[in-house]
Amino acid sequence: MADGADALWEAALSLHLLQNQHVPPAFAPWRREVRTALERAGLASAVRELMVLCPSAAYFPDFLTPGRGELDLDIGVDRLLSTPRRRLVADLARLYARRSGPVPATVRRLAEGDVEALRWLGSTLRRYYSVAVAPYLPAIRAQAAADRSRRAEAALGGGAEGLLASYEEMPGWRCEEGILRTPYPVSRELQLSGQTLTLVPGFFCVGTPLALVDDELPPVLVHPLSPAPGWLVRSRLGEATPPVAQLIGTSRARLLELLDRPMTTTGLAGALRMAPSTASRHASVLREAGLLTSRRHGNRMMHHRTQLGKALLDGPAP
Repeated sequence: MADGADALWEAALSLHLLQNQHVPPAFAPWRREVRTALERAGLASAVRELMVLCPSAAYFPDFLTPGRGELDLDIGVDRLLSTPRRRLVADLARLYARRSGPVPATVRRLAEGDVEALRWLGSTLRRYYSVAVAPYLPAIRAQAAADRSRRAEAALGGGAEGLLASYEEMPGWRCEEGILRTPYPVSRELQLSGQTLTLVPGFFCVGTPLALVDDELPPVLVHPLSPAPGWLVRSRLGEATPPVAQLIGTSRARLLELLDRPMTTTGLAGALRMAPSTASRHASVLREAGLLTSRRHGNRMMHHRTQLGKALLDGPAP
């Protein structure tokens, strides 16, 4: 399991969301905000060139996402810029194999290993990340931490099989006889053959998981975190304290916010960086107030936010 959301994967996946005509409602406010910010920063033209390299399509170059949960953008960019030329050529050739018309100048220069083109790519990725991803890192990290706690608990309780089975909560995912089947965009088998598969949470990953195309690279599976609609507003409010914190306290308000999907006590404790006993006490208080329900699932206690809890977080109806 990756330590968190990978910086370059988030950059690439967010670029895809900016290109799509139809995005999930959860990301529509983010897209409007980022498009405006890119214009103000004078980055719109450069980002359009990035989109040529990273299209929202069945394939985009593997070399753009060299990490397996690399949280540090600079380390990821350094790895990207160290890509051997043969891989640059192979990836870019695959990208343009079925396209008609001339190859864009930027793509051609990168394939040639042009130093200035590589420097432009690194600089533009950093500038884009600072506008489109970095301001939203609190929300990204909170979602990734909650997911990692949930997966870690599943692995501790059931080993590798338990970890894979924990993904069955996602639409279309199932685990049968040691094989994890996912709603991948194309029919494909990922044979590990003794290699380590790294599971990477993707905040801007929408709908289906993603993997690298080149089987010679260390295998990764990027899976969607699927933030709930309104995450941007809640994140902004949470930079101080949620408004409802004045009523029920900061820790309990944040615990309630995390329950946009069922979570265990241990998962809540990990995401909130508190002892499991403390998380359990907070959950008990919220349960007695009717703001969450708790049900035992095997040897785990799963907490669910109630409609009353959601209404309290969302505030009064307009």
